[in-house]
Amino acid sequence: MSAILVFMAGIAGIIGWWMARQRLASKPWLEVGLAGDAPEMQGSSATIAKVGLGIFLAVVGALFTLLISAYLGRMGGADWWGIPIPGLLWVNTAALAASSLALQWAKTEIRPDHRDRLNAALVTAFATAVFFVGGQFLAWRQLISAGYVLADNPSNSFFYMITGLHGLHILGGLFVLGRTAIRARSERLSARMRLSVELCAIYWHFMLVVWLVLFALFAGWANSFVDLCRQLVT
Repeated sequence: MSAILVFMAGIAGIIGWWMARQRLASKPWLEVGLAGDAPEMQGSSATIAKVGLGIFLAVVGALFTLLISAYLGRMGGADWWGIPIPGLLWVNTAALAASSLALQWAKTEIRPDHRDRLNAALVTAFATAVFFVGGQFLAWRQLISAGYVLADNPSNSFFYMITGLHGLHILGGLFVLGRTAIRARSERLSARMRLSVELCAIYWHFMLVVWLVLFALFAGWANSFVDLCRQLVT
């Protein structure tokens, strides 16, 4: 329980930092200038889009926090035995990290004279994310072939459920990322396009952090952290 409280406190800290970055504490009635003077997609529209994504990610983070809490609480059962981690998960983790880095690269290339670099960055991000999803499916196949089926024990069920849910979020992000990559090839590089790339990057960075936490959990590294939290509480 203490480990979950620490994890939730971390999420709350991230959300607080997010809100501060989006200038929710600003006083728009004190700003000088006409509404028509603002550049395209700057100001309230972009802020609302980013805050909306932040709220969605907060909900997703809370969902995975609850699943992690249930996982840690169920580990003490007599019918629990750990599922082996396929070596392919290391490759998948590297692929997702590469996808996140490619989107960060794309954020720096949203300029008319860098369109080719922007397209290359978006294609790289999309391709490595597809590789991650395909790799997760192959890891499932390896485990099932080795006899670790869904209903065999609670550890297996949690693994397939949590990794499957994370994979669904990546698939949803791929749909948006694919649309952004297509638009970047045909549309002018406007403030709206910049916002789309930034939102994709933020979403991808968040899903990478979630996956790293899950990977540490399944690999058993989180056990040491839980023991440390229990020692601090007692």
